[in-house]
Amino acid sequence: MQFTVKEEKGFKYVEEGEGEVLILLHGLMGALSNWEAVINEFKGRYRVIIPMLPIYDLPLLTTGVKTLSKFLNRFMKFKQLEQSILLGNSLGGHVGLIFTIKHTAKVKALVLAGSSGLYENAFGGTFPKRENYEFIKEKVELTFYNPATATKELVDEVYAAVNDRHKVIRILAMAKSAIRHNIAKELKHITVPVCLIWGKNDIVTPPEVAVEFNQLLPDSELNWIDKCGHAPMMEHPAQFNTYLNSFLTRIAST
Repeated sequence: MQFTVKEEKGFKYVEEGEGEVLILLHGLMGALSNWEAVINEFKGRYRVIIPMLPIYDLPLLTTGVKTLSKFLNRFMKFKQLEQSILLGNSLGGHVGLIFTIKHTAKVKALVLAGSSGLYENAFGGTFPKRENYEFIKEKVELTFYNPATATKELVDEVYAAVNDRHKVIRILAMAKSAIRHNIAKELKHITVPVCLIWGKNDIVTPPEVAVEFNQLLPDSELNWIDKCGHAPMMEHPAQFNTYLNSFLTRIAST
């Protein structure tokens, strides 16, 4: 499915549907296609918005998760968004966590899937063989429990990114920033409801990371998806949407 990317005032974003605002935050290697099943499922009831995080457009010295959180704040001000529900995968979850700590009043609830912020085996830690297509393909496949989820289109996108010098140095800088920025001590300040949806076979942010998030976040629930890696909304979209819908229904009634 093709989504229309709007460009206004220096922001690029996708916006579908009407209603309560659901903001989707992509990961370091995230693409619009990652969220296709979520958009299709919820655009009939929610105003689903995906801001394109400017990972490749930041000055190298300011490339980091805190800068992306500030970008999200500017974007929400531009769109005049208040009391939104944030849903983040991987790096996007990390951005959502930092934003929620700084701007609790703007967040109604938070959904995390394979979020960084505590510990991760960074995909972008190093690319010793980045010119080797098969090496990159194997790296991308490790993101999932089922390697077939790593489509040729997805592998091609990652391969192109890591072989673009401008992009790869920012990918590495962002990955290192995420690893450095551990927010374990700050999670107690997140008092909004949090839904954790995690792949039992995630090797990037392993299951123990989800357990620790669940223990440290004051109001959180943890949902597991079996035979699933780092991107459950891609690998098991129906089950992911079932958990998400259940959470959204619960918080709507409180």
